[in-house]
Amino acid sequence: MTMKRWLLSSLVASVCLIPMMAQAAPIENYSPVTAERLKNPEPANWMLYRRTYDGQGYSPLDQINASNVKGLAPAWTFSTGVLEGHEAPPIINNGVMFVATPMGQVIALNAKTGDEYWRYKRQLPEDLFQLHPTSRGVGLWQDKLYLATTDDHVVALDAKTGKVVWDTKVQDYKKGQYMTLMPLVVDGKVIVGGSGGEFGVRGYVVAYDANTGKELWRTFTIPAPGEPGSETWQGDDWKTGGGSAWMTGNYDPDTKTIYWGVGNAAPWPGEGHPGDNLYTSSVLALDPETGKIKAHHQYHQNDSWDWDEVEAPMLIDLQRDGRTIKSLIHPGRDAIFWILERKADRIDYVAGWPFVYTDVWKGITPESGRPIVDPAHKPVMGKRIEFCPSLWGGKDWPSAAYSQRTGLVYVPANENFCGGFTGEKQPLVPGQLWLGTKPEDIGLTARPGATHFGELQAWDPATGKKVWTHTFAKSPLFGSVTATAGDLVLVGGTNDRNFRIFHAKTGELLWEQNTNSGIMAMPIAYEVDGTQYIAVQSGWGVDAQRIQDGMVTAKIPGVEANVPQGGVIWVFALKK
Repeated sequence: MTMKRWLLSSLVASVCLIPMMAQAAPIENYSPVTAERLKNPEPANWMLYRRTYDGQGYSPLDQINASNVKGLAPAWTFSTGVLEGHEAPPIINNGVMFVATPMGQVIALNAKTGDEYWRYKRQLPEDLFQLHPTSRGVGLWQDKLYLATTDDHVVALDAKTGKVVWDTKVQDYKKGQYMTLMPLVVDGKVIVGGSGGEFGVRGYVVAYDANTGKELWRTFTIPAPGEPGSETWQGDDWKTGGGSAWMTGNYDPDTKTIYWGVGNAAPWPGEGHPGDNLYTSSVLALDPETGKIKAHHQYHQNDSWDWDEVEAPMLIDLQRDGRTIKSLIHPGRDAIFWILERKADRIDYVAGWPFVYTDVWKGITPESGRPIVDPAHKPVMGKRIEFCPSLWGGKDWPSAAYSQRTGLVYVPANENFCGGFTGEKQPLVPGQLWLGTKPEDIGLTARPGATHFGELQAWDPATGKKVWTHTFAKSPLFGSVTATAGDLVLVGGTNDRNFRIFHAKTGELLWEQNTNSGIMAMPIAYEVDGTQYIAVQSGWGVDAQRIQDGMVTAKIPGVEANVPQGGVIWVFALKK
């Protein structure tokens, strides 16, 4: 990984964009999105980040299944016209597909034919720079959709025409604030969180009125002096302590509670921010009406490895130890497979175990779930420290999935990667990287004797046993996973540009298709006029490319850096 590539990717994003709103044809008979439809989405649609508020990433469609998936073939494709990492799932509402891409673009398509309805392109500032120039999707409410932009605005568009309805500035991009997540929409509120933890920001989650763009509440992820949790910080560290909230939260409609993942502390070495540093590397339970913090669980204290835990945990009713647990399940970047229990006033630790090799944790305190750190593998100032897994963790932001048919959790994991860096005290300059180390000092290495890196894992959360694993010898696995009622597990995520489908029960590779680029985005399943489709964006970049560069620098045999880039939407259906 090099600073040069980080800079190059973001500069390209800034100078190539031409502001426009092109309309090829209006959308007729658009179906308004209501609170009830979001709580109980029709099987044919995919209107939330993980289809349902519980974040399970599961489609009940089964027309395409393990017995016939070998007959899957491309139905149509659509080039997005932009480079960089395409990380958004296509969003489906009754035959209309909305796709967000890097460079602030939203495309509305006929989900059956691929014909374009309209295209919105945001004019991004020429001096915009961020580490992750991408977008993870658009939220829907009534006849509008919502885009969180990399220049830190929330924009409401007319879903039928693509015209801007309102545009609200969230923070100042010149100070390192930006957004890449898909907004979460709950009962007429558009809820987003900010990125920028590597720029010394103070993280937050904020809600806007879906009709007007008026700010309704804002909750900072790091408490100010006097607020609960502030005792875990020293001095003024809380003002610049990170804790960005750059992934979409999940929601429990029964208890009216949002669960939101929070990122790492800043700068990276823990000596730069002594204390446990609540609520970094945590999950927050929030009241969607007020933003009040109801409860929290910190996955690991005083983060020093860049292991943010921003993917919200899945909400699963789990049969374990002879009872039903309202669980929160989170395969973490810190290499621990977490099972928590959500209650009205707290979050309890249930179980945790390493799902990839780690030398950082000596164990987990059973009463609290607090991991026990091996200080020999905790980065410090002035000395190079090595640790496993690497700073990209056992699983980065790409989502795991849960199948309601198999009861298994499917994890896009990375095994046998380690890394290290030398902590360095650096002055904070607003708008500039503030890592606590030199970017060129960040290392990625392979464990001695490593035979593979990427792993698609299937875990039974009821027993804590791994049921099956598929390994990838020359590639990381850096893509979100989706499960379907057809006993299928869908995933891209490899540097060979393949999109794969596995048998959910056995892990057998059932089908694969070579695409234009590598796939980081989340696959989805949807249905139009009685035909089921599977869709995914192919477009490699951002951290997947950085890991690829790290593997080349580490001289791992057989690995090359040249994964083709450029975004294409792929849609598949069974041959007729």
